[in-house]
Amino acid sequence: MSFLAVLFALLVEQARPLARGNWVHAGFRAWARWTNRSLDAGKPHHGWIAWTVAVVVPALMTLAIHWLLWAVTPLLAFVWSVVILYVTLGFRQFSHHFTDIRDALDDGDETTARDLLAQWRQVDASELPRSEIVRHVIEYSVLAAHRHVFGVLGWFSVLAALGLGPAGAVFYRMSEFVSRYWAYKRQSAAAAGEGASSALQQVASQAWGMIDFVPARVTSLGFAVVGSFEDAIDAWRNYTQRLQVAEPMAAESHNDGIILAATSGAVNVRLGGEVLKPAFSPDASQAFQAEGLNALDGPAVTETTPGREPEVAHLRSIVGLVWRSVVLWMVLLALLTLARLLG
Repeated sequence: MSFLAVLFALLVEQARPLARGNWVHAGFRAWARWTNRSLDAGKPHHGWIAWTVAVVVPALMTLAIHWLLWAVTPLLAFVWSVVILYVTLGFRQFSHHFTDIRDALDDGDETTARDLLAQWRQVDASELPRSEIVRHVIEYSVLAAHRHVFGVLGWFSVLAALGLGPAGAVFYRMSEFVSRYWAYKRQSAAAAGEGASSALQQVASQAWGMIDFVPARVTSLGFAVVGSFEDAIDAWRNYTQRLQVAEPMAAESHNDGIILAATSGAVNVRLGGEVLKPAFSPDASQAFQAEGLNALDGPAVTETTPGREPEVAHLRSIVGLVWRSVVLWMVLLALLTLARLLG
């Protein structure tokens, strides 16, 4: 049933993607804002309470509805899983940015490509050369694919196999969103009087790092399997070694860096380097859509990885890499579903 739920959700999302600023995502944003205002008292234990209410409660509500519908008929529970996956999973929540920038670069219109990148990520891209535009588009798009698709698939598949329905998808996406949203609220000058405390922001960041620890490595492994395996693993290992030397106590928090390192090796492209300067906007990082990195943070990889200079052709390679990974996931889900049916 997990395989069919994911398949239907992806098909519906491709045919009719959710509009940006839809009422469902607006509701999640309002929920995160309410927990911040009502439960954040500036202490670490208050932060954990606020985080639990913001993230765990929606997941438990999703689970309760799933069990209730399952008691009526499994068909309704299946439809509920498709609906939740449609809201939390999909490429169309960010892929239009990628497509528009790629088309502009194909047409030789680098000015438009810079403007589109600046609008997407709220950064200053006015002086970026062509190769750097491509590099940043690759980095943001790969991380967005992980957070919108592969990470959601991982948590959904594991918890669904345990009989917890689509709760894993909500748990993963809400944990990512509150970490990004509360960081934004703390740094936003417009949020005076209602910004998240440093304790709450730290709790959300720590929780997100732990929750994404395994999915990030599974995504990286998937990219290695469908790409250049030896080069991807070598880039992953080199990044981890550099990280341990530089910050031995913070290695597990660099999930994004591992994904980018594996991507670099999988398609033989140089990633990492100069961090883009944020061009702060009151609307930055408020959307439920993750769209890659936090607009207020720099890329996870700041040292360049080995590989060829980024070219427009690499954008097509990234599309192929991501879709092959999706096929790999779907095959694994289909095999697991078949094994359960036969068992």
